[in-house]
Amino acid sequence: MEKLVKVKKPTEEEQIHNTFNALRTEQRQLATKLSEIELDLNEHSIVIDTLNKLDEDRKCFRLIGGVLVERKICDVLPTLVKNRGEMGKIVKTLNEQLTKKGIEINEFKNKHNIQVKGGFTPISEMVESQTGEKKTEHSGSVIVNT
Repeated sequence: MEKLVKVKKPTEEEQIHNTFNALRTEQRQLATKLSEIELDLNEHSIVIDTLNKLDEDRKCFRLIGGVLVERKICDVLPTLVKNRGEMGKIVKTLNEQLTKKGIEINEFKNKHNIQVKGGFTPISEMVESQTGEKKTEHSGSVIVNT
């Protein structure tokens, strides 16, 4: 005997809630990646500033794919400068994507009359305000008024 299992279709409210949470998750992932790249960019800048003060023929060590390799500063410095420039471009792109995602979330919230409970300002509102202030995000409750 086969038993038929009836699959419940999500309601419109559940679909809106799931879509909203997916948008917020994407936004958090973008913010996390941006933060990681900014940290790497800062580390590159510190290393470049330090190496610029030293003799070009002095030996240094660089970690490449988990292997520590001995090189001269004159060989390593141009690569570090190039990498820092590329990271700067990536940071700019991620900032633009984060801003667009924040606008998309706010438009979705307004369209579906969503209110977020929790007392903290979501990243989307921070990005749209462009104040530069960093606030803690809290994954509070979501209320959908249909």
